[in-house]
Amino acid sequence: MNHIILASTMQRRDGAVKTHTFTEKTDVTFYPMENSEILSYIQGKDYVDKAGAYGIQGEFAVYVKKIDGDYNNVVGLPLGRLYQELKGMGVLPE
Repeated sequence: MNHIILASTMQRRDGAVKTHTFTEKTDVTFYPMENSEILSYIQGKDYVDKAGAYGIQGEFAVYVKKIDGDYNNVVGLPLGRLYQELKGMGVLPE
C-alpha cells in the first residue's frame, strides 16, 4: 500500500499577485496490516487530526516500510525545498 503526497505552494508579494508554484512528491510505502491492527489504530484516534489519516512520526511509524522523497513533506511542509524556492526567487535576505 502506498500514499503519495504532493505539496504545492503559491506566493503573493509586493502588493501584486505573483504566483510561483512548485510540487514536491513523496511516496510512502506501508507494510501490510492485519484487520486487528487497523481496528486498534482506528480506536486509538491518532489519525483524527492527520492529513492522510496517519502520523508518520507517531505510533503509525511501525507500519512505514520506506519513504521515497522528503520526510518533511509527509509531516507537513517540505522545508528544504521551500527554502530553496524562496532563495531562488530572491525573497530571502542575503
